[in-house]
Amino acid sequence: MIKKYKTVLITGAANGIGLSILKKLSQHKLKIYALDKNNKKLNKICKDTNAIPICLDISNIDLLYSKISKLNIDILISNAGIGNGITGLLNSSKNDILKSTKVNFESVLHLIKILVPKMVRKRNGHIFLIGSIAGLYPTDSAVYSSQKTAIHKIAQSLRIELSGSRVKLTEICPGRTKTKFGDKIFSNKIAQRKFMKGFQILDPEDISNAVLFALDTKWKTNISLIEMIPTEQSPGGIPIFPVKDPILE
Repeated sequence: MIKKYKTVLITGAANGIGLSILKKLSQHKLKIYALDKNNKKLNKICKDTNAIPICLDISNIDLLYSKISKLNIDILISNAGIGNGITGLLNSSKNDILKSTKVNFESVLHLIKILVPKMVRKRNGHIFLIGSIAGLYPTDSAVYSSQKTAIHKIAQSLRIELSGSRVKLTEICPGRTKTKFGDKIFSNKIAQRKFMKGFQILDPEDISNAVLFALDTKWKTNISLIEMIPTEQSPGGIPIFPVKDPILE
């Protein structure tokens, strides 16, 4: 039940899914820490919601430790992520791989390392890892898909590590969602619009509703994995692309 928790940390809180979760949780009696690198937007949001801003780039691991190590958090919502490398490993730059791995994978490990041992010691807490449908099914990006698959394995393995601790863990894997994610991936405006159109996609509120649902279950019930996709989106499949110059033997 939500009422047994007092403090929350949300990463990527200034936009999209993180912002929607922040607004939902601000309606409850919770002390909310909102973490994002967009200082101007974060401060405005925190003023409107009474959240406490933590402005930093989550890929700066040393700063992450210095800023949040003293916090005592009951609910961790690891949501921050970027799409560098989503156009495929072969099309990605060295910086795309380094940056996205730090944000989408390494920072999650460090967040857990910093905050979860305190949950275990006080025997109370709930961890949310916002993954992706790309972590459950093959995609055409070996970069992004592998990072989100890593989040899926963290969630599964950490559940075993948490056995007997009374700390709950929920992984949420959304499909295509109406956020600024596509705008930051593609510099081409046509590609940006194409990424967000063609079918009815999820709204950030769909994911924040899922967070509230998992939070509001009895302690004996752990919602381990929520797979959410638009009705019109079917992940996976076996695409076939004929080769223009096959070698005939």
